[in-house]
Amino acid sequence: MPNAWNIDSPYCLSLADVEEAQVYLKGLIHQTPIMTSSSLDESAQRHLYFKCEIFQKTGSFKVRGALNAVRFLSAGPGGKPQPVVTHSCGNHGQALSLAARMKGIPAYIVVPRTVASCKKAAIQGYGAYVVECEPTYEDRTEMAAKIVQETGGHLVHTSWDEAVIAGQGTIGLEVLQQVPDLDAIVVVVGGGGMLAGVAVVVKALRPDVKVYAAEPHNANDCFQSKLKGRLTPNPGSPDTIAEGVKGNVGVKTWPIIRDLVDDVFTVSEEEIKQATRLVWERMKLVIEPTAGVGVAAVLSQRFKDLPQEMRNICVVLCGGNVDLGSLDWLRDTQGPPNA
Repeated sequence: MPNAWNIDSPYCLSLADVEEAQVYLKGLIHQTPIMTSSSLDESAQRHLYFKCEIFQKTGSFKVRGALNAVRFLSAGPGGKPQPVVTHSCGNHGQALSLAARMKGIPAYIVVPRTVASCKKAAIQGYGAYVVECEPTYEDRTEMAAKIVQETGGHLVHTSWDEAVIAGQGTIGLEVLQQVPDLDAIVVVVGGGGMLAGVAVVVKALRPDVKVYAAEPHNANDCFQSKLKGRLTPNPGSPDTIAEGVKGNVGVKTWPIIRDLVDDVFTVSEEEIKQATRLVWERMKLVIEPTAGVGVAAVLSQRFKDLPQEMRNICVVLCGGNVDLGSLDWLRDTQGPPNA
């Protein structure tokens, strides 16, 4: 294995930041398992390794970044605990709520009124204050900024905060240990925090390993940005079942993605639904459609057309917080071929 970088990182974080986060997070989070499926291997025509962040605390990878972020907070005016504030479609909100509770500080979570009821209930269950807003990114950011001003709180962005990115990058350190013969890793991308953190780790320690992003056709700002060589946000609120990746790649995550991510694979809504259902039925794992995006990518024809010597592929199953009461689409979706 090549030596890690021994120079200052040109990006918002370095390998050393991720390694420091891993030391801090030891004992606070789970080292999630790698699982395999012979039937999905056959479908993908490769050896697939699934990094099961669905078994992480709060049901997603987001707690890695949230816990790492709150450790840097200092007391506010008068020595009172400084609250944390964020806006979230659910998983980051849950993660920050738990992190704040463990730190003994208040948390204010702005969520769209359309957020899955199970995620809203979980946020409240961790003791955070929930503030609903209209389901647009602009409304979320404006409401969060207002609460920061009113409470003197600290905004912890779901994927553009350096400490959050470093915490999420610890996934890459674990995967390289768990799958030593890895050829590529596939990471879903919304704001790009997990993708950026993993890319920094993988390209520092194993530059031969490919880092691929996966996103819906309907929310393909990362694909468009890579294609055009500049940040190209989605023109509006994307219409996708993968609600966890509706956000845009940001100014801090973009340079890393631009330089270190090898390619971006986009998939249709139907492919996302079929891949999610396939994991439920074959692997007996309850994943969110957002996690299904990565599975759909490795099952796509474009991925199958990659060189066959690239055999060992890790797919990060990023979350498992499914609102089971809202799955009308499941009844309307045909099963995958030969299911």
